[in-house]
Amino acid sequence: MRLTAIGTAGSFPGRGALASCYLIETDEDTPTRIILDLGSGALSPLQETIDTDRLSGIVLSHLHPDHCMDMTGLYVKHCFNPKYFNGDISDTGTIRTPVFAPAGAKERLFRAYYTDPGKSPVANGGDDSDFDHAFEFTDIDHGSRHQIGSLTIESFLVDHPVEAYALRITDAAGKVITYSGDSDECENLVEAAKGADLFLCEAAFQEDRDTARGIHLTGKRAGRVAQYAEASALVLTHIPAWTDCSIVRGEAAGEYRGPIELAKPGATWTV
Repeated sequence: MRLTAIGTAGSFPGRGALASCYLIETDEDTPTRIILDLGSGALSPLQETIDTDRLSGIVLSHLHPDHCMDMTGLYVKHCFNPKYFNGDISDTGTIRTPVFAPAGAKERLFRAYYTDPGKSPVANGGDDSDFDHAFEFTDIDHGSRHQIGSLTIESFLVDHPVEAYALRITDAAGKVITYSGDSDECENLVEAAKGADLFLCEAAFQEDRDTARGIHLTGKRAGRVAQYAEASALVLTHIPAWTDCSIVRGEAAGEYRGPIELAKPGATWTV
């Protein structure tokens, strides 16, 4: 499997990075290509990296805007590009892209996209905004397991103010990438990352400065989860503009004895 960081900023698009989005591809004659999250602004660099018509599926860890809002842009692309609008099929053989997400994702995205026509003189000719035209939604839940091509996706409910999941992705050879999504330190996150070849983990908070719990990890807590899980490598991500990357990396290094990297847009890792 190859992981490519598309958007790595925390909470909102930053100066040098857009919001959360990660591409996973397999090395097969018929590759499986999935994206984990599609946050604010991430659709632009995603299109520079891959033809979105070739996606095997999309997995959303949760429904905060910095993890899902560019789904509205992908909806427009998949509805109003003439090849779709005229009923042609995509390169993967279907008009609709499979989307695996917490319950209510379709309604959440519809609310974000839909605009009341108000005083428009041509309101009757407007679009019905049917997200089922572009996407096929499947709910994820704690302990659920779904197959996308040759990849198995397991979801683990984690500590965040909204329903949010860590995602464990296993390829046909048994290699594992775990993505924390947004979470504080919790047992389910350790379970999701257990023995992972690569643990892509958020570290939005700093110790002492950010005292709220149940929202985000600090570098220290991310490192502790990686150590408890015996993950082979740790990549820190989702670091907002007001958090010092070197500080959270140092915090993680105090807890985790394996290799640590900071996610940057365009960076790739192979497991």
